[in-house]
Amino acid sequence: EFTGKSSIVTVKMNGKKEVIEVKIDKTSSMDSDDLEALEDMIMLAFNDAVKKVDKMTEEKMGKYTNAMPGLF
Repeated sequence: EFTGKSSIVTVKMNGKKEVIEVKIDKTSSMDSDDLEALEDMIMLAFNDAVKKVDKMTEEKMGKYTNAMPGLF
């Protein structure tokens, strides 16, 4: 697991580049229900972006790796 931090946001991800947890500092001025929903939305959006990067990398690198799936 790897953890990235910035001001009030902490993101934890696994070695597969999947976000497994997003935390927003509860001392911020947002309502706690809004914070949980925001954490979930950030996690889903980040994982979606990583999947798109992986797909594009595989498509671009496929011509160099004889299209061996899962290499990148």
